[in-house]
Amino acid sequence: MSSSSLSSIRRERFAVTPSAHERRVLTLLLANDGSTTRLCEALAGGPVELHVIRQQETGEVPSVVREHLPGERFIERITCLAAHGEVLMDNLSYIALAGLQPDIEADLRAGTMPIGHLLARLWVRRESIAAAPELTQRLWDAVGLPDAPATRAYRICTPESARMLIAETYRRGMLTERDH
Repeated sequence: MSSSSLSSIRRERFAVTPSAHERRVLTLLLANDGSTTRLCEALAGGPVELHVIRQQETGEVPSVVREHLPGERFIERITCLAAHGEVLMDNLSYIALAGLQPDIEADLRAGTMPIGHLLARLWVRRESIAAAPELTQRLWDAVGLPDAPATRAYRICTPESARMLIAETYRRGMLTERDH
């Protein structure tokens, strides 16, 4: 993983007028209940770059976060995954600090790896949540370029509790053909 300058990567809507193929790819991405990071790596043909746009500990969160996650303190993390000079996806994550394993918390705070790699250490289940305009608007305010049809929200649960709430927007970089 690396973090290079955000100004050097291109961010485009997934598909303004999607072809039938692009609609099928987007349907698969939105339906995925596994690691989105791993999908990005597969499409990129190797490791992806993590760009941490903003990360902070906070108690001031949108109401939807309190509806889905326990505790009073959270890490708010806005990132993008990129490869070959293109953004693959933008993410907004809220991570409940209550009950979080110390090694996971330390790695999250370090901001050096995608959440998908951290989750490999845990038994998790992803649960889709209804449209969360509070989350998506906050993500788009940070990164620009709203794209509702290419956006989803879900929470990550462990056997003990819900741990994370994530909104993600897929970008056109997911469609770029590359020789692997």
